[in-house]
Amino acid sequence: MSITNDVGPDRSYLYKFQRLSAWSGFLVMAVVGVCFFTLSKVQPPIDPEWSAIEVKEWLVDNRSGILWTTVICSFIIPLEYFFVVTTSWQMRRIERGWGVLTMTQVLTGVVAPIGFFYPMFIISAAAYRAEERAPELLQLMSDLFYFAYVGFAFIFCLQCIVLGIAVLIDKRAKPIFPRWFGYLNFIMAVVLAPGAFIYVFTSGPLAWNGLFAFWIPCLAYLVWKVATPILLLKAVDSEQAEADREQVPIFI
Repeated sequence: MSITNDVGPDRSYLYKFQRLSAWSGFLVMAVVGVCFFTLSKVQPPIDPEWSAIEVKEWLVDNRSGILWTTVICSFIIPLEYFFVVTTSWQMRRIERGWGVLTMTQVLTGVVAPIGFFYPMFIISAAAYRAEERAPELLQLMSDLFYFAYVGFAFIFCLQCIVLGIAVLIDKRAKPIFPRWFGYLNFIMAVVLAPGAFIYVFTSGPLAWNGLFAFWIPCLAYLVWKVATPILLLKAVDSEQAEADREQVPIFI
């Protein structure tokens, strides 16, 4: 069933919403990054080999920052869904419908914000009564936090893979995304994969604070989260131009 230009909102608003949504993912990354690195100081990650006493002292010292970070994230992280939907919508143009790649992007995108939310609930619970809790219990909760936060990044690998495949199968004369963006997504999937090994290492590059498990993925994510909104804006422009030229229905 189609909704033509005579029904529903003015077409221009649909593109305005997409453009705003394209930048929402960057906004989430910027705010969460500032909060994690400066306010709660959960990044850079603490040393996995810290003693239970050291973990407790860290939680007590950063209690306020951790709790306020969770408050801020509660308002900011849901904006990620606008970014996910806009990315999926543009992938839908490539598959010319809600295909396997697009739906996989939707599902992994829906799960992705939980990778921020759920770990923060754990570390907030630890910090909430940190002075009253046994050090060993707090150490356990901090382990759960980093296992969920750093290790969860592996799920994002699938999201990058399907987006990369979609980019490369686009056979339009003027592709929606440039081919280099497809390769960037494959690189992202590779550099995020070492996060799956943090469960067996307490030191070195594959520990949760290591070069391969944290620092390289963190930098790669920054590049991806800057490049993607820019390319989405261009994709929205091309969609608008295509619709104006062909006078296609708003929804198909």
